[in-house]
Amino acid sequence: MQIVKRIEIITGALEMQAVTAVLEAHGVSGYTVIKDVTGKGERGVQSGDDLTDVFKNSYLLTTCPPEQIAEIVEAIRPLLKKRGGVCLISDAQWVMH
Repeated sequence: MQIVKRIEIITGALEMQAVTAVLEAHGVSGYTVIKDVTGKGERGVQSGDDLTDVFKNSYLLTTCPPEQIAEIVEAIRPLLKKRGGVCLISDAQWVMH
């Protein structure tokens, strides 16, 4: 197994392209995006019921080496501050196969 940092980001669907661009610019080439996630946060209820993606959220899951996490967090922080969202970082182990 390989020790990694797990990165989970929830933000507006329209902002997810900017988030993935930042990640890719910092060498994160693999990630999973789940669209139309719902919940309640500092911006209130995000129901995902609307016709456009304006009020919909997306969830992103990825990993990176522990030594890379500080630069990724500092790159993502301005996007989240400007556009809203949540970023969670945790320790994980990658099962190599």
